[in-house]
Amino acid sequence: METTNKAMAEQKANPTPTPTQQVLKPEETTKLINPVSLQQLIKRDRGMMTLSDDNMMLKQIHETHAPDGREFNVRPLFQLVEDILNRATLTIDPLTSAAQTLETTDDRTNQASFIALLEALSFTIDRISHEIAYRSSSGSDAHATTLSIFNLVSSYSWDAKLVLTLSAFAVNYGEFWLLAQIYPTNQLAKSMATLKQLPVIMEHSGPLKPRFNALNNLIKAMMDNTRCIIEFKELPPKYISQDLPALAKAMTHIPNAVYWTIRSVLACATQISTLTSMGHEHWISATSEAWELSTLAHKINSIHDLLKKQLALCYQYIEERIEAEIFQKIQNLIESIHIDNMMILRTLICPKDDVLPLLEGSTKTRVNIDVLRRKNVLLLISGLPISQDELSILEQIYNESRVNWTKTGGQYEVVWVPVVDHSVVWTDAMQNRFESLQATMPWYSVYTPKLINKAVIRFIKEVWHFRNKPILVVLDPQGKVVSNNAIHMMWIWGSAAFPFTSSREEALWKAETWRLELLVDGLDPTILNWVKEGKFIYLYGGTDMEWIRKFTTTAKTVASAARIPLEMVYVGKSNKREQVRKCTNTITVEKLSHCWQDLAMVWFFWTRLESMMFSKIQLGITVDVDPLLREIEKVLSYDKEGGWAILSNGSFLFVNGHSSTVLSTFTQYNAWKDDVPPKGFDIACMDFHNKLHSNSLPCCRFEFPSEVGRIPENMKCPECLQIMEKYITFGCCHDESAIKALF
Repeated sequence: METTNKAMAEQKANPTPTPTQQVLKPEETTKLINPVSLQQLIKRDRGMMTLSDDNMMLKQIHETHAPDGREFNVRPLFQLVEDILNRATLTIDPLTSAAQTLETTDDRTNQASFIALLEALSFTIDRISHEIAYRSSSGSDAHATTLSIFNLVSSYSWDAKLVLTLSAFAVNYGEFWLLAQIYPTNQLAKSMATLKQLPVIMEHSGPLKPRFNALNNLIKAMMDNTRCIIEFKELPPKYISQDLPALAKAMTHIPNAVYWTIRSVLACATQISTLTSMGHEHWISATSEAWELSTLAHKINSIHDLLKKQLALCYQYIEERIEAEIFQKIQNLIESIHIDNMMILRTLICPKDDVLPLLEGSTKTRVNIDVLRRKNVLLLISGLPISQDELSILEQIYNESRVNWTKTGGQYEVVWVPVVDHSVVWTDAMQNRFESLQATMPWYSVYTPKLINKAVIRFIKEVWHFRNKPILVVLDPQGKVVSNNAIHMMWIWGSAAFPFTSSREEALWKAETWRLELLVDGLDPTILNWVKEGKFIYLYGGTDMEWIRKFTTTAKTVASAARIPLEMVYVGKSNKREQVRKCTNTITVEKLSHCWQDLAMVWFFWTRLESMMFSKIQLGITVDVDPLLREIEKVLSYDKEGGWAILSNGSFLFVNGHSSTVLSTFTQYNAWKDDVPPKGFDIACMDFHNKLHSNSLPCCRFEFPSEVGRIPENMKCPECLQIMEKYITFGCCHDESAIKALF
C-alpha cells in the first residue's frame, strides 16, 4: 500500500511521461499508474461474497425503494440491451468477430415512442454509467456501490432499476467490444483501442478465453434473471393477483434478485476495468477473481431457478383462468341465438381472422372458415387412433350424400376436429399419422391440431362427453347444437337421418321394427335379395369352430327335411378380429355358409348394433318398454357369452337365441316337426325354442369401454328385466388391431 501511494505521488508530480516511462514494459507501467492494487481488488471481491446479514441488506435495499408512480415499458429497452450484450459476447478473436454476423433483430429503436423514452431516461442511464465506471476503478466497497446505484434509481420499479443499470453497463461494455471487433479495419478505432491496450489483450486471447467464458456466463445469468423479473411485471393483472402464493413468494425474492444482479453488473464492469488498467498478465494470474465470477453466476442462477419455478406456477394459474374464461364463453355461445354459425365455429376451431384454419378435402388447399357459413356442419371429433374401418364407412356415406342431396333435401359439410393432448410432446410419428389420416378424408379438416384451444378440448370432453371414440356433433346453419352425438344415427341410417336432430332420430325409430333389413341395411345386397325371394336366412356368430360346424350342418339337415330354402351368413364377433378372420377362412374352405371376406363389413355390422343400443339409451328408452331394444341387447349380450343365431323367414325374425338353445332346437327337430304343417316352420321353430329358452336363461353381460362418452348408470336385463349388477372389468383379447378398430 505504501509503494502504491508513493507511485501515485510521483505520478502527480510528473504529469508528463518521461522518455524512460515511455519505454517501460507494460507490467512496470501498471505499477506506476494503477490506483488500486490487485490485492485490494481481491480482498474487495472476497468481501463482496461474505455479507452475512441478508436481512440487513434487504432492509437497506427497501429503504432506498421509493417509487413515485412513474411507469414505463422496459421491454423495448431490455431488447436493445440484450442485442448489445449478445453481439458483444460473441467471441474474443478479432479475426473472426469482424467477419461474424448475427440475424438482424426487429428494429424498433427508430419508433418515435422509443426515442422519446430514451430521451427521458438518458440522464439517469448516464449517471449510472459514470457511477459504475468510477466505482469499479476506485476500489469502492461493492455493497456500498450497489446501494449508491439503488439510490440513483429509487423512484423506479424493481424491473426498471435492473434494466436501467444493465443499459448503463451495456454502454461501456458494448463500446469495449465494438472497438475490439472493428479496430483491425478502422484507424480511429485502432487508436482508441491502443489506449485501452486492446491489441495486446487480443494477442493473448487464448489464455484469456477461460476468463471471458466466466464473464460471459455471468452476463448470461444476469440477462436470464432480468428477463424473468420482467415477465413477472408483465403478468396480466386481469388473471392474477398479488395474493396468489406463487406470485407473493416471487415478489419477496425479487428485491434480492435485483440486488445480486446489479452487484454482478459491478463485478463485470470491474473485470473490464481491471483488464484495461492492469494488463492481461495480471488478469490471467488473478484466479480468485475468476472464482468470484463463477460464484456470482452460481448465485444468480440459483435465484433464477427459484423465480422460474414460481413464474411457471403463475403461468399455469393464468392459463387455467384463461381456459375457464374461454370455456364459459363457449357455453354462453352455445346457449345463445345467432344469425349464422360463424361465431361458434371460430371459437371452436380458430378465433384468429388471419389464419386459414381448414384444409379442403378434395383439393387439399387451405381455406377460410367462411366456407361453412350458414351450412349444416357435422363436427367429426376424434383422436388420432381413429380406425380405417370407420373412415371408409364414413367416406362411403359422405359420398352417397353428395349424390343424393336433392333426394334428402338438405346439404351438410363434415369437418374433422382432431383432439390431441397438448401436454404430450408432438412427435414426428404423430405428425405423420395425422397427415396420413388427413390425406384420406374427402371432407374438410382442421389444418393442424395445434389450432384447437385447450379450453375447447375441455368443453368437448366435459359437455359433449368425448373420450377417444369418435363423435359427430351437429350444428345447424345458425350454429345451434342440434345433436351432441349423431354418430349413431349416421351408422344406422346414414344420410337418411338428416338433419340429425333428436326429433329426427325419434321419428326414424318409430318407423322401425324388429326385422332383418334393420340389421343388414347397407351391408350386403345379396341378403336383401334373399329377403325378396322369401328365403329363410340365418345370421350367426362366434368363434367356436366346433359349434359352427354342428350348427351349420344340423341347420342344413333340418332345412332339407322341412323342405325350406335356406341361406346362412356368418357375421363374426364384435372383437377378436384375428380369430374371426381364421373362422371366415375355415368356413369358406369347408363351404359351411356364406360369410363376409371384408372384415370391415363385420366391424360395421357390430358397430351398427351397438349404435342402435346407444341411440335408444341416448333417447332415454329402456328394455322394459321397448321390445326392439330388448332384442338388440340380447344379440350384444349373446356375443359376449359365445355363439348365437338369428333365424328369419324373409324379413320376419322368429328366433334370437344363444348358441346352446338354438342348436338344441335343431337337434331336437323330431320333437316339433309335426307342428310344422299346421303352424309353419318359423312359428313351430319359435315356439319350441322359446320353451327351451325359458327353461335355461343365459346370463347377460354388457361391456362399455371407458372411452365411450356416456355410460348408463344402470341397465335392466333384456331377459328377466331385473336391474343388472355393475362390475369394473379389465380385459385383453390379444388383438390390438381389433381394439383399435372397434373402439
